[in-house]
Amino acid sequence: MENNRAEFLAGSLVYLRPVEKEDIKQLYIWLNNPEIRGLTGEVFPTSQSGLEEYFVKIQTDPSRVWFGIVLQENDQLIGEAGLLRMFPAWRTTDLSIIIGEKTAWGKGYGNEVMELLLDYGFGYLNYHRVAIGVVGTNERALRFYEHIGFKREGIQRDGYYYAHEYQDFVMMSLLEDEYRETKKQRGKSK
Repeated sequence: MENNRAEFLAGSLVYLRPVEKEDIKQLYIWLNNPEIRGLTGEVFPTSQSGLEEYFVKIQTDPSRVWFGIVLQENDQLIGEAGLLRMFPAWRTTDLSIIIGEKTAWGKGYGNEVMELLLDYGFGYLNYHRVAIGVVGTNERALRFYEHIGFKREGIQRDGYYYAHEYQDFVMMSLLEDEYRETKKQRGKSK
């Protein structure tokens, strides 16, 4: 059987491939889900037509790369991830990851996605710094990023407003030498 999968970055559990137009229907559902919006900081509704316009726009945007997260076992799309605000002159980029399929939460897919994205960012695109902003009440995400090796570098006090409440926004980053050291340490523990 011929394999037509576009496995741009592949792990044992998931692979990352370019987001395709047919993914928009699933992204539309996830990005409008109240629980996911609360965790990611999104406050405006996302329309399918808006996503289609965004999809077309980013195809030629040199400041970002956007991937679908797909399960190896059955080719199911479970989320989206990517690098954005890529600025090669400073060798810095931001990272985004959303596991939208709630049945996929807590199964290690996020760890593998992060490994693939960070290896790509540091090892292929030659970035020195990867950053992410995390909603302060999203303790699960904060623990996850710290486990990966990200360091808290600042707090935007009351920088996030959702559901009638202000929350802090936590800025985190990972430098390439920290990533390599953490990766080496994880390799020793296996």
